[in-house]
Amino acid sequence: MNARESTLRIGLVYPEILGTYGDRGNALIIAQRAQRRGIAAEIIEIDAREPISSGLDFYLLGGGEDDSQHIAARSLQESRSALIEAHNTGAVIVAVCAGFQLLGHSYEAADGSLLEGIGLIDMITRAGANRSIGEVVIEAEPSPNWGTAGPPPLITGFENHGGRTQLGQGVIPLGQVKVGTGNGNGGDGVLGERLLGTYLHGPVLARNPVLADRVLSWVVGPLEEIDDSLERRLHDECLSRGSAQGVKRWWQNRMLARG
Repeated sequence: MNARESTLRIGLVYPEILGTYGDRGNALIIAQRAQRRGIAAEIIEIDAREPISSGLDFYLLGGGEDDSQHIAARSLQESRSALIEAHNTGAVIVAVCAGFQLLGHSYEAADGSLLEGIGLIDMITRAGANRSIGEVVIEAEPSPNWGTAGPPPLITGFENHGGRTQLGQGVIPLGQVKVGTGNGNGGDGVLGERLLGTYLHGPVLARNPVLADRVLSWVVGPLEEIDDSLERRLHDECLSRGSAQGVKRWWQNRMLARG
């Protein structure tokens, strides 16, 4: 569809169970940044007890606690084909934390249980020994998936998870971690064609307006400039806070190493 002439349909997947950390705000940001450019947009909440329609433009999944993730995993299996078909035919998927983990093959929880993912991404996740909590700064991975505008500037967010994610061969992360943990092996999340996964809350699209516009452009194409000086100021403040936390952690580790 031509999104400039038709209403954008933004699917918020299972907000009642994958909405613990305010990630529904990502849907609000996409809608707002579209509307400020004269593009009509509506948010459609998808209940975990209902099938997922394949006719939307965006599908957004957020984070949730362990019990909620188990419920979400079972529900997603029932809509696996519809979600994969939607993505294959042009829809954008943005998934955060628990929602991100469920896009892979599996997630091995801390209690030893194995949650089956939908297999959209070649990756597996296991619970780590320690929980990662704090500010995160990542440098976006260069990739043609960003489009002609290229990668966004440094991305900031807040992580609160115990997962350690291993991407398959040839699968690239959203970016390289400068501060924080992310996937646990130097990168954070995943970046694919019209697909973004991350451990970053915030909400991540509220903290990173350029990133939000990259995601929006995957559906509507090149975007007109808008005055988002306040949003960019928030991004810079969060970036400063995250960078300061990283320097403090580096100094503490250095002192501990000295004994």
